[in-house]
Amino acid sequence: MAPLSPPPAGRTQHWLWPPLLLLGSITVAIAWLLAALATGTPAGWMAVVAALEAAWMLRLGTLRGGRLRVAVALLATMLIALAANWGIAAAWIGGPMGLTPLESALRLGPHLAWTLIGLGNGVAEIIWLLAGLLLAWWLAR
Repeated sequence: MAPLSPPPAGRTQHWLWPPLLLLGSITVAIAWLLAALATGTPAGWMAVVAALEAAWMLRLGTLRGGRLRVAVALLATMLIALAANWGIAAAWIGGPMGLTPLESALRLGPHLAWTLIGLGNGVAEIIWLLAGLLLAWWLAR
């Protein structure tokens, strides 16, 4: 009897990373918002979770390592942080007015959002964001 040969390797699907990254990013942004609302703090530590998610989704979606994957991981981490902080600011200002976070986020202008994000975040959140970006860079290489 001839030894069994391994089955041929399946083709790698390189188009999977955008939908996986989008799904994971939305999930982490919502989790960040919920963590911040539950604790009453900006939950800056979630930047590390966002970086882990971005790098994992890019690897899972078979985006090849290199400059593109690093750039996408860094950009995704920054956009998740921006979306989460926008939602946190919207929830904190819209909640007392009887608005849901989504309703408030759609009405919140960029200048007011920037002001609220600046007031709500301190040095610790900036350090967490930098740690998340460093982790995203390291994991996406």
